[in-house]
Amino acid sequence: MIRKNRQLLSLALAAVDGCVVLGTYCLCAWLWLDVFKRDVNMASVRGGHPHIVLIAALFSVFVVLVLAVMGLYDPSRTRRLRQEIPRVWGGNLLGLLAGMALMYLVRAEDFSRGVLFSYYLVSSVLLCLRRYLVRLALSGARKRGYNQRHVVVLGSGRLARQYAENIAADPTLGFHLLGFLGRGSTEEGYIGPLDSLSDILSRQDVDEVVAALEPEELSAVRGVISACEQSGTKVSVIPFYNDLIPASAAIESIGTSRVINLRANPLDNAGYALIKRAFDLMAASLLLILLLPLLAVCAIGVKLSSPGPVLFKQERVGRNKKLFQMYKFRSMRQSGEEDTAWTSRGDSRKTRFGALMRRLSIDELPQLFNVLRGEMSLVGPRPEIPYYVDRFKESVPLYMVKHQVRPGMTGWAQVNGWRGDTDIATRIRYDVWYIENWSIRLDIKILLMTALGGFVSREE
Repeated sequence: MIRKNRQLLSLALAAVDGCVVLGTYCLCAWLWLDVFKRDVNMASVRGGHPHIVLIAALFSVFVVLVLAVMGLYDPSRTRRLRQEIPRVWGGNLLGLLAGMALMYLVRAEDFSRGVLFSYYLVSSVLLCLRRYLVRLALSGARKRGYNQRHVVVLGSGRLARQYAENIAADPTLGFHLLGFLGRGSTEEGYIGPLDSLSDILSRQDVDEVVAALEPEELSAVRGVISACEQSGTKVSVIPFYNDLIPASAAIESIGTSRVINLRANPLDNAGYALIKRAFDLMAASLLLILLLPLLAVCAIGVKLSSPGPVLFKQERVGRNKKLFQMYKFRSMRQSGEEDTAWTSRGDSRKTRFGALMRRLSIDELPQLFNVLRGEMSLVGPRPEIPYYVDRFKESVPLYMVKHQVRPGMTGWAQVNGWRGDTDIATRIRYDVWYIENWSIRLDIKILLMTALGGFVSREE
């Protein structure tokens, strides 16, 4: 029933969210004003403005509309909860700010800010909890065979089998494979040739057709799409170059041309880039203030350990392949190998105090100034010297992708143990995964892993 009435389910969930918003406001207003502060003003449900409940109901409708515009009620089995949570908090905040602006315009200055703040926190948590509970219920139902989406796969090659294996591996998605259409085959699940699609769609209850055709079968695509459109069946396409497409690819339109941007990433979005930059500036400034005594001790220790400057400056390759001077506390005696040699365990160039700093990675702390200058971020792929960039860009797949974002003081590869003189190909795979899956939540997770030991070097 749910499968046939997805729109009705979306409307029902939107109505539930509206009730959550309205109920949360009334609860917070009552607790904050009537119970804790015993102060009746226009925000109070009891004794305040006579139409306050009606105004709150209209506000709840507005918040739900904002969430709907952000796509939170669009039916999707593949979208994860972690993708929805930031939208919930952002949409709820947008609705709240719009409501506050309206109150300012009508000169409702005595409206309780405490009520609004507590409402935002509680309602955002409850809206996320509602989504979690619905997902939990649907996942359980799908595992038991209910709420299934019936799929026919076109193709009998590797891509078709790969898709079938993927949906079978995650029963919580609720995809039920009816069978394969393609070239003659005796394999399990084969139900007919491609030209029998129209007949299959007329006889069976098919929700979606997935075209996973090999290059030699592409001539059938136009007929496949036409048959699906005539029967009103949703059709999806897995391109034959599927293995070359990352998860973050984006489709752009230039006239009648559809251009697939293979290396789109979340930080291409100006809003996300601004959030990351603002977080870097605030966190780096706070860390510099808190770590000032440690920075002073390190500066004195470096000066006493060996002749030379306190800071070591080295040219590195940053975002968009631009060169910049990266700062570190000098941990080695001066030599002529700084631009071509990695350090290793037992490196004779290291001073005793430098070895201690490198062990704890506190020699990296001056890079906080690089963060403030906009040359680096707190989290991102580690920057490399030009010598190694030139050496690896031809031999390591996807090596230059890391230069699409600002390099970081710490990164996903580093907290997973891939730092220093380790396998560069593996490290790049971690860096590319980070770029394609960036979120502020992931940055915070990496910073916490760093603080809890991810920045301790294995160097001896």
